[in-house]
Amino acid sequence: MDNFDIAVIGGGINGSSTALNLAKNGLKVCVIDKGSICRGASGVNAGTLTMHMTRAKLIPYAKKGWELWMNTEKWLSTEIDVKQKKGLCLAFTEEEEKLLNERSKIRKEYGADIKIISKKEALKIDPNINSKIKCAAYCEMDGHVSANQTGYVFSKALRANNVDIIENFEVSEVNSKNNIYEIICNKGEKINASKIVIAAGVHLGKILKLLNININIKCFPQQLIVTERMPELMKTVVTVANGKLSLKQFESGTVLIGGGWPGIGNIENDYTETKPENLIGNMRLACHAIPNLKNSRVSRVWLGLEAETDDAMPVIGELPNLKNAYVIGSIHSGYTSGPYLGLLLSEKILGKETDLSLFDIKRLIH
Repeated sequence: MDNFDIAVIGGGINGSSTALNLAKNGLKVCVIDKGSICRGASGVNAGTLTMHMTRAKLIPYAKKGWELWMNTEKWLSTEIDVKQKKGLCLAFTEEEEKLLNERSKIRKEYGADIKIISKKEALKIDPNINSKIKCAAYCEMDGHVSANQTGYVFSKALRANNVDIIENFEVSEVNSKNNIYEIICNKGEKINASKIVIAAGVHLGKILKLLNININIKCFPQQLIVTERMPELMKTVVTVANGKLSLKQFESGTVLIGGGWPGIGNIENDYTETKPENLIGNMRLACHAIPNLKNSRVSRVWLGLEAETDDAMPVIGELPNLKNAYVIGSIHSGYTSGPYLGLLLSEKILGKETDLSLFDIKRLIH
């Protein structure tokens, strides 16, 4: 197989965004994935684009990512369904109201245009929410992407920019010889590249170990629920202050219910299984936020494997003690930030001044 300027191991949002930007700058790039492009966590994600995020330090990057998603015709495709919607985070008790005020204050300090509004103001924005709320945090910079379209549009964009897509290639070895990285799959096939990017999602720790870099990557098998098609039930993207919930209704009329209620799963064989009690808990919380959801029926349930580091912050940048080796992954609210963080890493690789010190992997190596 041909030698490449750079090989990206992992074809999710992070890896594909990085590869696309590198290819647009003239590098000969390949993307390697153990399955198919954006068919892992990136393809089964809720696709939420929000500033109501737990890791407030990521908000400046999320804002840039959000802007990229709202202008996909300039860098990706017009074929992907992206919607800007207003976002509401609901508080039902005095304790939640206090928590919402504290979190919103921190998020505003990091640049999110979030404000606390009264129950009356929230119900005017979206009459479908539960009228028993105390208040809500409001942000216009919210929305969603149809995650099931990302594999198609990224594959098309990568190929249009002469990126080689190598799917169903499970990496078993990574060796460095004479300033060339030799990447070997479990069937013995080899790929050579002058530089590598590790963007392997939940398999990040496993691939880094092949390079003698040890970090802990936790794996969370997150459950998602989609309802049957219904008339308009909600006008906004809804979350809650003290609970795991993300709610959005698509143009088709289906409502996507998520928020991080785990199922059962592992990365050894990519096994996933639903956890009924958590599905029920997620649905109850959703019906509490949008009471008319009680009249709907569940159409489908699925799971995706989410990666998290020990401090729940991303790893992005150069790998220590290795030349021309980079990493990107484990990004909370990764759909929002992913395209911009991939752009930043590509700029770093191209030799541009880029500050990625917040995401330095050295903090996690043991």
